[in-house]
Amino acid sequence: MRLMSYRDLDISRVRKQFAKVQDAIERGDFRSPDVKKLSQGTYYRARLDDTNRLLLTFVRHQEETVCLALEVIHQHAYEKSRFLRGAMIDEARLPDFAAQQAETDAAPLRYLHPTHNEFHLLDKVISFDDTQDAVYRTPPPVILVGSAGSGKTALTLEKLREMPGKVLYVTLSPYLAQNAGELYRAFSFENEAQDVEFLSFREYLDTIRRPAGREVTFEDFRLWVARQPGLKSVDAHQLFEEFRGVLSSSPAGPLTEAQYLHLGVRQSIYDAEQRPQVYELFGRYLAWMENARLLDPSLIAARYLPEVKPSFDFVVVDEVQDLTAAQLALILKALKVPGQFLLCGDSNQIVHPNFFSWAAVKTLLYHDPELAERQKISVLRANFRNASQVTRVANTLLKIKHARFGSVDRESNFLVSAVAGDPGSVTFLPDDAKVKKHLDEQTRGSTQYAVLVLRDEHKAEARRAFGTPLVFSVQEAKGLEYPNIILFNVISGQRQMYAQITEGVTPADLETDELRYSRARDKSDKSLELYKFYVNALYVAVTRAVNRVVLIESHTRHPLLELLGIPLGDEAEQLSVKQASRDDWEREARKLELQGKREQATDIRRRILQQKPVPWEVWTPQVLRRMEEEVRARPGDPKVARGLIDFGLLNRQDRLLETLRELKVKPAASYLRNSDKDRILQRQVVLDKYRKPFESTNLKSVLGDCDRYGVDHRTPANLTPLMLAAETGNVALIGALLERGADVTQTDLFGRTPHLLALNRALEDARFAAEQFGPIDERLRPASLDVLVSDRLVRLSPDGAEFYFLSVMLATLPTLTSALHSPPLTETELRKRETGFFAEFLETNLGAMPLSVLKEARRKRTYFNHVLARAEVDSNYQPARRLWKRSRQGFYLLNPELQIRLRMTAGSDGEWIFAALLTDPVARAWLEH
Repeated sequence: MRLMSYRDLDISRVRKQFAKVQDAIERGDFRSPDVKKLSQGTYYRARLDDTNRLLLTFVRHQEETVCLALEVIHQHAYEKSRFLRGAMIDEARLPDFAAQQAETDAAPLRYLHPTHNEFHLLDKVISFDDTQDAVYRTPPPVILVGSAGSGKTALTLEKLREMPGKVLYVTLSPYLAQNAGELYRAFSFENEAQDVEFLSFREYLDTIRRPAGREVTFEDFRLWVARQPGLKSVDAHQLFEEFRGVLSSSPAGPLTEAQYLHLGVRQSIYDAEQRPQVYELFGRYLAWMENARLLDPSLIAARYLPEVKPSFDFVVVDEVQDLTAAQLALILKALKVPGQFLLCGDSNQIVHPNFFSWAAVKTLLYHDPELAERQKISVLRANFRNASQVTRVANTLLKIKHARFGSVDRESNFLVSAVAGDPGSVTFLPDDAKVKKHLDEQTRGSTQYAVLVLRDEHKAEARRAFGTPLVFSVQEAKGLEYPNIILFNVISGQRQMYAQITEGVTPADLETDELRYSRARDKSDKSLELYKFYVNALYVAVTRAVNRVVLIESHTRHPLLELLGIPLGDEAEQLSVKQASRDDWEREARKLELQGKREQATDIRRRILQQKPVPWEVWTPQVLRRMEEEVRARPGDPKVARGLIDFGLLNRQDRLLETLRELKVKPAASYLRNSDKDRILQRQVVLDKYRKPFESTNLKSVLGDCDRYGVDHRTPANLTPLMLAAETGNVALIGALLERGADVTQTDLFGRTPHLLALNRALEDARFAAEQFGPIDERLRPASLDVLVSDRLVRLSPDGAEFYFLSVMLATLPTLTSALHSPPLTETELRKRETGFFAEFLETNLGAMPLSVLKEARRKRTYFNHVLARAEVDSNYQPARRLWKRSRQGFYLLNPELQIRLRMTAGSDGEWIFAALLTDPVARAWLEH
């Protein structure tokens, strides 16, 4: 059996022992190294010597099973393993190795290099082919071109992991940025020599200065064009691309009329005689955006360019074809040393209007066209995602594009080869009522099939034919991946456009395995620019499918279908589709929410899950304000005040309880008059009332409510089930809720996420901190903690100490307690309102946390003082995070200009609110009123 080693495996202290284990396993001898199965996942361990162990797992590629060496575990310290989640292992109880069990445990891989014995690891095992490995070892600058499924993102993340200093990953899509960050940190990966940020382009703008308004969308623009007199025959998409990709795309700002009129033939979609009218429309477009509080990110980028200071040692720009020159210039200006970048993308996947070209990118980077021409570009030709028939059709479409229009550029002049052994299928069926009914009946209950249309306005017709909520336009589908895709009248809906694309192309033109570089001779020919969207849209649509593509077409004899070699399918075929469970749909809805596809996520919850609003009243700030009004109208009535009393006790809102005492509410007066011991007992009664169902090991009741009202529904106390599971330390319930797609970014009334609520419990209970918080922290810790400081986004990574320092402050913000850790804390201590947070409080509380939360090296008082000082408002430290200000020696208050995001509704972006307003939701409601 082959033994492969993880790229980050450190065997420096056990080199000889490792060689012996490797030799034994490669002989098929698992007895000599005493290989044993662990109960945690599919992991095994081998004995290196008396005190050290080697963590193993298995994978399978085709007929070969391979053993993977992941990590050396020194001194039996299994709890410190990156992969075992703090597990405690009793070696005396480990079962012997069983070959059959190892075969069962082996994870399938689509590709495994036949000779290389080194592998990489993100969320799964990755084996680079020779081309990928060469790019991985190439020093920057690197420009990487690769098709859908070529492993671009995995390769760039592995390269990013190697770079020291302050590094940045940025892309247009918020979901891609978030997903990349999660992949990067998979299995608790950490590079202590690195400070890394993952940002969407909009978030990158926010780190400079948060612009007011939202980004203009094509739908906004289309409706605006429809209102303009005399523009009924204008192609809105083409005009939008000219505005965004030509007139707004320069790093110097919007083009002047003279600059626009003197552009070269290939630099604009429009001919010279059309441009004066286009420019006049552009002026009206700018005025409309300003009045409507909409923004063009390219214009913002040009405006922000003078404000950017060099701050990053290395930058990755993913899906660079989605960005304009102005956006790219703004990102690259942040580099300390020019050239320390990796850009990757695929111009065949351009569906965003930006007039992108690799030649323009290289000219921007190197300023000298000849130097730019000589800059090498790495090309990934292997496709690891799509089945061979899907890849064949995608390649044929590129051949048609090349034969009809010539080469787009040198960099995109290539075909790809499918690595997957699965042939898959691409067929078409007629747009017939019986055909659609048969197909719909089989696929509507499955999360394995999605329906794609060309544009948003075509979705309504698709929904009349198909009952699945998974209906997307091509632009929405970019970045998505499904096992099977149904394309609904994509070709027939633009029958004339696709007919013109095929004009003059013959089957003989497509009999080639290579694309030769050749530009169109007629520079005035605008065909490629006019038809680019339609070709690229179909390419993107086809490559969203891993295995199967079914085209439903009303025009079954369209020449493009014949040129693509797509056969007629079986109208009565039984697809053997697996119907999705409720949990499958719940997870799909959450995934789509994360990707910004709220329309489809809402449709899933409304029609498939049939979730209803909760039947009880939830404590929103407005409800709390109304409850206070009722108490004032009927002072002294404890029944009217019951809800407010519970709210005050649950959240230690002493000021609210004091107000109720003044209004002659006896239970509030009694509580404030009681001893610490009695207060603890009185508060515990209220805690039990609202927490008890979430402490139980029987999850049926809570999960039943999740079925009825949604996994992120709000309890009367305005907490989600995940928040209550976090507070009670119910790890089993946390796991079940996360499996259903529970949102870890939802907040309570005080802006606290489930992670912050668990942290708050840990600050009150040393035993909870030491025994339960570690596993909870691992599951609920967000990828970052975002705050706004003076209208500038500050993103704190869990790798940095400021993350936990600020988390402690936000977790305890409702009470502003600075009491020392003393289990259990007395009510008197909890009521202390000091003049701020102090180092001893942070050191004592964080010191009670497990090492997975705060490393040993970070537990010294000098380190706490250093971190507090460097993030002060007046600190000169770079990066200047300005999170808190010193109120007196050793005491700190949150920066008054600091805002945090309040997310009270599932799937929403939430709203930014000043942290100072979060301590008292009732007062905030009065203020807003």
